[in-house]
Amino acid sequence: MNRVLEGNVRGGSLTAKTEFVPVGEPLRNEGSDDVFVQKHDELKQESLQTKTQPETADWRGSMKRAIRSVGVLRRHLNLPSLEGDSGGSLADDHGFPVFVPLEFAARMKPGDPNDPLLRQVLPLPEEAESPEGFSSDPVGDLNAAVAPGLLHKYHGRALAITTGACGIHCRYCFRREFPYSENSSRGNHLDLALKYLRENDSIEEVLLSGGDPLTLTDDSVAKLMQQIEAIPHVRRLRWHTRMPIVIPSRVTDSWIENMRASRLTSWVVVHCNHPAELDDETGAALMRLVDAGIPVLNQAVLLREINDDVDVLESLCRRLIDLRVMPYYLHQLDRVRGAAHFEVDQERGRALISQLESRLPGFAVPRFVCEQAGQASKTRL
Repeated sequence: MNRVLEGNVRGGSLTAKTEFVPVGEPLRNEGSDDVFVQKHDELKQESLQTKTQPETADWRGSMKRAIRSVGVLRRHLNLPSLEGDSGGSLADDHGFPVFVPLEFAARMKPGDPNDPLLRQVLPLPEEAESPEGFSSDPVGDLNAAVAPGLLHKYHGRALAITTGACGIHCRYCFRREFPYSENSSRGNHLDLALKYLRENDSIEEVLLSGGDPLTLTDDSVAKLMQQIEAIPHVRRLRWHTRMPIVIPSRVTDSWIENMRASRLTSWVVVHCNHPAELDDETGAALMRLVDAGIPVLNQAVLLREINDDVDVLESLCRRLIDLRVMPYYLHQLDRVRGAAHFEVDQERGRALISQLESRLPGFAVPRFVCEQAGQASKTRL
């Protein structure tokens, strides 16, 4: 895998079989968090000085500077000591490492353990619970694999697992246990994925997912686009990414120019759950895409005690349409093991959509859906 781009692994425990290579060397904890925190604070200041320069800021540097432990995250936000925090269950990442960019952490409210952005990334003891109906592969990805790193679930489109790296580790991630080392379209695996695409002329759209495809460098992305572009019956690329939200400097001129120059029509689908995620830099990055003629859609996940409130969802949708981003989907939680504490009852979700319909224009109300393994499409709820 690319040794420049693999900043972190989005899924599962790191074992001897894991093949991912981190971006640079992460800051090491030599006996305590103190050295880590001191160096981290220095890097934080450097990050804050460059965050308003999206054209020149090094997004890969943002990946390197990201917070990688519960202790550092707590200290960074001046969170009060919590029961179990000193070496107990709150320090356990449950096999899914903490990874939070400073840009995203800067939007959290210091001292508030219930901050809605913090709750998306902070490991909690509840992750150890395994209620019935929750599994490691809740949407049937592995059964849909037609080549290493290529999923074919729906008519006319296929999804490429481009990398296991992601710009943030959301605790509700439905691929948190996905076996990326055997199932990503990298190296020799990519040849097999491209072969399948060439041989199946019903496929006219390729979704680039992961992990996050925008953890790849612009050169790697451009090469991948060229390889897909050479398949005559493929007409569209869909980018599924959280990077413009969490590290907005990743929206580079080079990436935009490559999309505009391609014969393939690109659609960008971002993932934003709460209006507090949309600061000025993120808004500017999204508008740069729209101004370049790239359609941008948003997918949110309905999350307990984060956005299961009509005022929060209304604010999110209004902010998105002001940025000319379409609020496309509101997803019922995918029932991945370790995320049960995020689940909201479907009846509650339907009631929220009904309330939104009475407050917003129709185009601003997202479709409330869930993904069920083996179904021919998303299921409207």
